[in-house]
Amino acid sequence: MFYKDERLALFIDGSNLYAAAKALGFDIDYRLLRQEFMRRGKLLRAFYYTALLENEEYSPLRPLVDWLNYNGYSMVTKPAKEYTDSQGRRKVKGNMDIELCVNAMELAPRLDHIVLFSGDGDFRPLIESLQRQGVRVSVVSTIRSHSPMISDELRRQCDNFIELDELRDVIGRPPREPRSEMDAEPPQEHE
Repeated sequence: MFYKDERLALFIDGSNLYAAAKALGFDIDYRLLRQEFMRRGKLLRAFYYTALLENEEYSPLRPLVDWLNYNGYSMVTKPAKEYTDSQGRRKVKGNMDIELCVNAMELAPRLDHIVLFSGDGDFRPLIESLQRQGVRVSVVSTIRSHSPMISDELRRQCDNFIELDELRDVIGRPPREPRSEMDAEPPQEHE
């Protein structure tokens, strides 16, 4: 439930939203996403969090990051760390949870409603704290993928769960074929 006069902000866990949309078989149109939530209330900020591989000549995320930066999103990025696991596989680590939590807590006194785009159960204490401050919290994720992308405890804690698949017609577009294996939001391991 949204109210037209409420001040709201979006907090988008980039890799989590990308994985959820991919599991449902569509891509997010970020212009439409922003417009949809501007329609639902007074959108003060739309934050997008992602880690970037700094040592690559070309990052497939760079065009998206630049576009979002020029089109009304507040970008929060940091260098991702690359490592090789015990089986010799290349892994990328770039957890943005702390940055998202700090920004949400700082803005909470100026907001009525926060929309969190993530299914990560680590955000449950954040939601609980925001609610104690009088901020309503909606979570956007999916339970319709092969395995649900939202933790049960996060879904129980939030004021409103929004099924990402139900937003498909409003904020989605058909997936485009990646130019390369890395032409997408990379999966990131949490610490």
